[in-house]
Amino acid sequence: MARFTTSRAAPNVAPVEEAPSTLEGVSWTVFPEPEPAKEKPQAEASNPLLSDKLLDAKVRLHRRLIEEINLSALEKLPEDEMRQHIQQLVTQYIVVERLALNTNELNEFVSEILDEMTGLGPLEPLLKDPSISDILINGHECTYVERGGLLEPVACRFKDEAHLLRIINKIVSAVGRRVDESHPLCDARLLDGSRVNVAVRPIGVDGPLVSIRKFSKKPFNLNKLVEINAIKPQMAELLAAAVKARITTIISGGTGSGKTTMLNALSAFISEKERLITIEDAAELQLQQPHVARMETRPPNIEGKGEIKQRELVKNALRMRPERIILGECRGEEAFDMLQAMNTGHEGSMATIHANNPREAISRLEQLIGMAGQPMTIASVRGQIASAVRMIVQLQRMSDGKRRVTSVAEITGLEGDIVQMQEIFKYVRTGTLEDGTVEGHFIATGVRPRFLSDLAARGIKVPASYFDPGKPL
Repeated sequence: MARFTTSRAAPNVAPVEEAPSTLEGVSWTVFPEPEPAKEKPQAEASNPLLSDKLLDAKVRLHRRLIEEINLSALEKLPEDEMRQHIQQLVTQYIVVERLALNTNELNEFVSEILDEMTGLGPLEPLLKDPSISDILINGHECTYVERGGLLEPVACRFKDEAHLLRIINKIVSAVGRRVDESHPLCDARLLDGSRVNVAVRPIGVDGPLVSIRKFSKKPFNLNKLVEINAIKPQMAELLAAAVKARITTIISGGTGSGKTTMLNALSAFISEKERLITIEDAAELQLQQPHVARMETRPPNIEGKGEIKQRELVKNALRMRPERIILGECRGEEAFDMLQAMNTGHEGSMATIHANNPREAISRLEQLIGMAGQPMTIASVRGQIASAVRMIVQLQRMSDGKRRVTSVAEITGLEGDIVQMQEIFKYVRTGTLEDGTVEGHFIATGVRPRFLSDLAARGIKVPASYFDPGKPL
């Protein structure tokens, strides 16, 4: 199997033996998969640190420490000194409160107090767990996480609703936003880029609802996607070559199917000499190129003014001399301006869109262009799409939680009023095992993409055998 990566590989990672590739300046490198966190055998009922008495003591101690300690001065101390200082105060408090804790429980209690003071309290252990991709809070007593694409409950408790609201306000205030009864909905992000959505009363009937999509510190590259069988090497090499050759690409899929992950992985093959502009609702993309300008939308203020939408940012981006525009998610009238940019010298631009298959992605683009309010016929809209977009990569999250590339399709032009499309690779599902694991395989359809001539003109060769339906991928 050919292995390749860009020259911008993560530091301190030992490269493996590389095989020659048809893609210049590109080689695969294996990054170790993070070890899944071990499940705690102790249940909430048997864990003394989750008892109501200790939870109440932790919150009361936190309030007392906030009153007695100069927190700004404390945060300037090294972590070891800060921990030692807090441990002394906590030990004194435990003696006064007569809490029965052994050494390990005391150390964990000190860690929780530090999390309350300098972090996000009960959320900190979940945020540090690399096996968790989503954190879903349904009120202060119910928390679920996603591991390996499947949801499971966890013992993460807040003292009461006020405790959870304090953590929420700490999150949203860090990015200059607010959430309360007058503004019960809020989109924000953590300092590491993790996406956060909040809904509080009266929208949240049973209490605050918090959804956190964690930001991966080591984003998946194409090699990693091959390792987990989300895509085959032949497909990955074609996608990498297409990005390198400035083939305009749309990444399509449902919620949580891995669109942003794929966008990050493909962006690694953009030349370092190009100027890139990214436009997102919440900054998630982790582009490694040196010349990247990042822009983020802004919600309206308390008076309902000052909102900046993606369409305005796309229009502004065209005045910033971009060579490629990367749109985090196309969901509104900005689709019209994005297609205009793709048709006017910004080939190789990329965007993601919500759709269940490539044909549906085209229909959704038509609908989004209609939201722009331009007096265009359906024929002219489809003509814009056919001339702007050249490849659609479809992703899907399977019933067993695994994410896969289910289709790679090429848009070949317009025939009458119909956008013509041909599928190059696809995933065929053959069954489901008793444990829920989805069975299937990737195949080539036998169609050779028309943009191979563009690749050849740039000196990039993709073997014809990759498209042979008789050979396994």
